[in-house]
Amino acid sequence: MRLESADSVLSLPIPRKPTVIHFAIPVHDEERTVGVILWKIRKVMTEFGRDFRVVVLDDASTDGTPDVLARYAPYLPLEVIRSERRLGTNEALDRLFRRIVEDTSYPKRDIVVTLQADLTDDPTDVVDLVKTVEGGADIVVGRPQDPSTPLPLGERIAAWLVPALLGPAYRDAPVEDPMSGFRAYRVVVLKKALRERSDGALVASSGRAGHLEILGNTAPHARRIEECPVTTRPHLRVRPSRAKPFSGLGDLLGVRRRLHWEGGTA
Repeated sequence: MRLESADSVLSLPIPRKPTVIHFAIPVHDEERTVGVILWKIRKVMTEFGRDFRVVVLDDASTDGTPDVLARYAPYLPLEVIRSERRLGTNEALDRLFRRIVEDTSYPKRDIVVTLQADLTDDPTDVVDLVKTVEGGADIVVGRPQDPSTPLPLGERIAAWLVPALLGPAYRDAPVEDPMSGFRAYRVVVLKKALRERSDGALVASSGRAGHLEILGNTAPHARRIEECPVTTRPHLRVRPSRAKPFSGLGDLLGVRRRLHWEGGTA
């Protein structure tokens, strides 16, 4: 048996706790794709060598989504939150953020990644998002590249209509595409933003401007915000697009009134 001196013990390096990547994924009637996304995340993160967990909010799915999630639960660190009332993506994300913030013990180190379950976001891009956070950014927004196939008509209309309606609230954002929901956040940024809005949701709108509003509420707590190119794959979506360019116009205008960027006023 070998005894170490006190000095040699004190000189040993202190093991650093590993970063945990928390995936926040809202799903609604995604039985045909959510399993593919979960398995792809498992593959990517295993190869990347990072600890991870997946938190899914099943937003009142009426198809076989709950059964698919249950089948995948034994194979990856998965937590499923079920809502019997339809929340919509924005409220679902708010609940996911709160759950992850409550669970993490290392908010300054851990990372939250948000992506869709309809295959339009490529989990392979998560590696670059996470590396950018590890390089010092607090928020990283995916900047979609031009898709290889045209976007559905509703999404093309929204791509023109939303920036026009939001005006300065869109143009003064600290990233090129503030509507992109494929992002990585340092958990402490979400924690501070939620604490500031303890009596209300992180996002009040119910329409397409939700991601912009989340960015507006988290940006003041971030020292660095960066963009990272990501792949868009609308041709892989197996259900009709849920983009409704002419609905929620009041929400868009409400975001324009509420949102103030540093150096510019919405």
